[in-house]
Amino acid sequence: MTELIAFAQSPIALISFAVGFSIFGVVFAATVGAAGRQERLARIRSVAARSQQGRPRRGGAGSNDDVMALIRRVVQKFNVVKDRQGQALAEKMARAGWRSRDAVTLYLFAKLSLPLLLALVALAFLFGVKDYGLPMIMRLGIVIAAGLIGSYLPELVVRNQTQKRNNSMRKALPDALDLLVICAEAGLSLDAALSRVAREIAPASRQLADELGLTILELRFMPDRRQALENLAKRVDLKAIQALVNTLFQTEKFGTPLAQALRVLSAEMRSERMLRAEEKAARLPAIMTVPLIMFILPALFIVLIGSAILDVGDAMSGF
Repeated sequence: MTELIAFAQSPIALISFAVGFSIFGVVFAATVGAAGRQERLARIRSVAARSQQGRPRRGGAGSNDDVMALIRRVVQKFNVVKDRQGQALAEKMARAGWRSRDAVTLYLFAKLSLPLLLALVALAFLFGVKDYGLPMIMRLGIVIAAGLIGSYLPELVVRNQTQKRNNSMRKALPDALDLLVICAEAGLSLDAALSRVAREIAPASRQLADELGLTILELRFMPDRRQALENLAKRVDLKAIQALVNTLFQTEKFGTPLAQALRVLSAEMRSERMLRAEEKAARLPAIMTVPLIMFILPALFIVLIGSAILDVGDAMSGF
């Protein structure tokens, strides 16, 4: 103990304690400063992120613009469509819900690139990776089939999207017409009634609300209101929308009461929807015949006569 006390009082020990304490103080100060600096940087980043939420990202936008410029050059170089065909494709994209100016360009680029891409993938896999023991003719047929699938795939995607939008709008249109009748009876103009219906029908069908909203903008800013209604009929390939547009034409041309005409049209659409449901219900027995024969009847026979067959087998085994 005396030796330890004597060593603690020696100059070497005092210098060692001083150096250690200094090192500890420096490390502690650096740690606290780094923690505070990291906290300040985190706060600065969060504030910068909040301030940049409403602004477009320059890097991402620039890269997207470069890609789109390359796609446009490729499509323009091949010149696969004319003016009338481009207008028809633009209307087709609008029916699917894609109204941007690059929708037709992306569609044409997909039609050009997907067949080549899928054919090259099939060619590299079957002729370079594994052939599965298939003859040459069959492998070439698979490559050609992959190219045909790639050519048909964009058309299938557009058709599927258009069908989904049409089904959503077809289901919500009778309710939208009822709301339109109420608004017309309340004394609202056509523009105000469509605006209110678009807001109310949005939870049920966002697609129908978007189409009505675009029609409202065209009614307000286009010089010819008839053209705005015709654009609605072009964008939505539904007979119900065609009937609605014709009814609105009739009310504006001949002065027919809007509420009465819309009430008749709504009743017709509800009757049509009921007839469609009854038609599906009438087809149900014919659709269920094959599953009934293949899956339900065999299980039913096993349950009903299985025990009798086992009893007969046990009785016959005793002889």
